[in-house]
Amino acid sequence: MAAQTLAADETHGHKVRSTQYEHPYMVRLCHWLNAVSLFVLAGSGLQIFRAFPSFGAKIPQKDLLHWPKALAIGGWLGGALQWHLTFAWIYLATGLVYVGYELFSGNYKQVLFVRRDVSGVLPMVRHYFFLGPKPLQNESYNPLQKQAYTVAVILGLLSVLTGLALWKPVQLSWLAWLLGGFHWARLWHFVTLWAIVAFVFGHLVMVVLHGWANFMSMLTGWKKETE
Repeated sequence: MAAQTLAADETHGHKVRSTQYEHPYMVRLCHWLNAVSLFVLAGSGLQIFRAFPSFGAKIPQKDLLHWPKALAIGGWLGGALQWHLTFAWIYLATGLVYVGYELFSGNYKQVLFVRRDVSGVLPMVRHYFFLGPKPLQNESYNPLQKQAYTVAVILGLLSVLTGLALWKPVQLSWLAWLLGGFHWARLWHFVTLWAIVAFVFGHLVMVVLHGWANFMSMLTGWKKETE
């Protein structure tokens, strides 16, 4: 649980009302490793996609999307595969460490979206769109944040499973079969990428709306609330 202490400093001309230890070191480490890994995986994945920008017989065999080479990582198919596989293992290891830490520390209780949070999602959406007042918050994260973080973990798992099916479609043929076959696994992998990109965009918007102190807390672990 986060410990909260009162402070009496001056920060940039503002009196610090309280200082709260919000993000444990392991959470911060996994967060930034994931951020770097996702950037490389997205860029190299799109370079791999450039080699065959379609999704098999169920979708017309023509270029579905002409992704600019300048916005991809790897330079060519072989280079992109090396980047992708290297950071895929970092991404997987980071995810396992994060989930393991959350489970064993009990920290997951702060971010896990549960049934009682359902009714709080719409009021938070209305607040963020300036259509209603900010709902009373008794927990570290509001229901919309908890929903987003829980979905992010599910998307991370889906990205790993679809990626494994694409990497070893023969050895893991059962997994590819569960996903509808190789071509469908590739489609789900692609859709999951853009779902994660949408999450990251929304996450950045929330960081801006919640202010600089919220960003710094992910660097230092401490969040300073000023008057």
